[in-house]
Amino acid sequence: MISEYGLNDIVEMKKEHPCHKSKLWQIIRVGADVKIKCQGCGAVVLLDRHEFERKCKKLVKKANEE
Repeated sequence: MISEYGLNDIVEMKKEHPCHKSKLWQIIRVGADVKIKCQGCGAVVLLDRHEFERKCKKLVKKANEE
């Protein structure tokens, strides 16, 4: 579980997306829910914050690290 994440960060989830292309997701909305976008196929998923924090494995890349 990660505690510090923000808009446009790249995170790794515990399970990969059914497209089998990537376990990496980009955070595209943060609020009461967290909207994430699959880096493999571009699918968008909306999770409540508690579920996101439970399913998230680690922060791969911060948005401001270029």
